[in-house]
Amino acid sequence: MKITKAQAQANRALVVETASRLFRERGFDGVGVADLMAAAGFTHGGFYKQFGSKADLMAEATACGIAKTGALAEGVDPSVFIGHYLSREHRDSRATGCTMAALGADVARQPDSVRVAFEGGVESLLAMLSQEGPPSDPAEAAQARARILDLLSHAVGALVMSRACPDDSPLADEILAVCRDAILSSLSAPGAGKAKTRQRKAG
Repeated sequence: MKITKAQAQANRALVVETASRLFRERGFDGVGVADLMAAAGFTHGGFYKQFGSKADLMAEATACGIAKTGALAEGVDPSVFIGHYLSREHRDSRATGCTMAALGADVARQPDSVRVAFEGGVESLLAMLSQEGPPSDPAEAAQARARILDLLSHAVGALVMSRACPDDSPLADEILAVCRDAILSSLSAPGAGKAKTRQRKAG
C-alpha cells in the first residue's frame, strides 16, 4: 500500500530523530544504517528512498540535535541555560543531551556537509543566547558575540571533560561545578548584561 506524502515526511522525521539520538549516544561510527533503521521501526532497504547517503542523514541529525539544545536556550537568560547545561542530569543524558559535546570531535572528521550543518547549528544557538536584537554599534555587537561564544565554548568543553571521567568520579562533578560557577560569575560581571536576552515570560 502506497503511503501518503505526509506519512513519508513523518517517517523521514522519525528516522532523523532516531539517528540524532543514537549518534549522540554511540558516535557516528558506532551505529550502522541497518541498526538505526531498525530502531526507527523501518527496514534497511527503505533508507535510500529517504536519504542519498549516511552522510546526508548525519548532517540532518546534527542539525536536529543542535536545534533541540537551541530550544532550551530560546527566550531564557543565559544563566538559566548554563545552570541546566552544566548539570549532572544533562551530563548523564548523553543520548538526549547536547550534540556539540557528544559529537564535536566526530564532526571534525566528517564530510563538509556535516560540518556545515554543525556550523549552522552553532550560529543559531549563538543567536538564541544573545540579546534580543543586535546592538547598533558594530564594536558592541562584536563584543556581545564574543562573550556568548566564549560562554558556549567554555560550557561545551566542561561537559566533554566531565563526561570523559568515570560517572562516579568526584572530578567529573567538580569540573561541572567549577566551570558553572565561573561562567555564572562572568555573566554577572560589569558589561555582561549586554549579552543577556530577555527572561521568558511567565505563562
